[in-house]
Amino acid sequence: MQVWTDVSQVPTAWGPSVVTLGNFDGVHRGHVAVLTRMVADARAVGAQAVAVTFTPHPAQVHRPLEAPPLLLGDADRLELLAGTGLDAALLVTYTLDFARQTPEAFVRRYLVDALHARTVVVGRDVRFGWQNAGDLTTMRELGERHGFEVEVIDDVRPDDEDAPGYRRWSSTWVRELLAAGDVRAASDVLGRTHHVRGVVVHGDARGRELGYPTANLGDVAGMIPADGVYAGWLRRERRADGTSVPESERVLPAAVSIGTNPTFDGRDRRVEAYVLDRTDLDLYDDEVVLELVERLRPTLRFDSVDALLERMARDVDDVRRVLAVSAP
Repeated sequence: MQVWTDVSQVPTAWGPSVVTLGNFDGVHRGHVAVLTRMVADARAVGAQAVAVTFTPHPAQVHRPLEAPPLLLGDADRLELLAGTGLDAALLVTYTLDFARQTPEAFVRRYLVDALHARTVVVGRDVRFGWQNAGDLTTMRELGERHGFEVEVIDDVRPDDEDAPGYRRWSSTWVRELLAAGDVRAASDVLGRTHHVRGVVVHGDARGRELGYPTANLGDVAGMIPADGVYAGWLRRERRADGTSVPESERVLPAAVSIGTNPTFDGRDRRVEAYVLDRTDLDLYDDEVVLELVERLRPTLRFDSVDALLERMARDVDDVRRVLAVSAP
């Protein structure tokens, strides 16, 4: 998939295109269903399939104090979009100047002149242009004026309409589940395990002193779920020295702790992972991904280090059970 970060990077001869636009935060099952169908439709008519998306999320620009946490960083979002078969993604930097465009100016510059859209795929609640003045009716009128068709995609929902809590697939739903620590239910909506990404930084080394050395993540990309202990996988993406990671060392079972470490009166919220049975790993400055499979328990305060160690041993056993990993 080609990725452009400015409309000027789109090749002059690009197109014709089937284009959709949206934030695609999480690239959940609803997004994937729409995009894979759009890609198939584009292939059928010999067109290119393109997604126009934005960074940062518009809410972070217009309502920074109220903006929801993002489920994914840009790198992961683009990787998952590529997995749907898209030919290209235009990642537009969202600013107040960009937002001040009229609906027609946006459509003409991005969809018509740059991408040569023959079909634009949108939801019924589409909004675009200054103060969200453009809607579905506006898009259809502009399509008639500029020579493209508008295809409307209805909400994509789970197959079982009688299931408890039945609702459409959405990023909001995933955020609610992660805020409650229910990463397993979130994975059902996402169609994959929720993950966070970061570079391993130095911590207090307290885990190493206790016999459970942990990899502490610095600036974390992706929504951090509720505090607690999780069973998951640590995926090594990039070594600090640029060398490749051996396949046997790439994906490792881990107990992941999220919280402030109240037993030691911690104040900073941290994300750290203990790779089971490994005290020999040097992950400092490596980029890693933590895939969160199941929450084992909430964060607890223990009266003594011995009580903490006893519970940590039980946590490791629970991680083995969830991940079906045997002790060495």
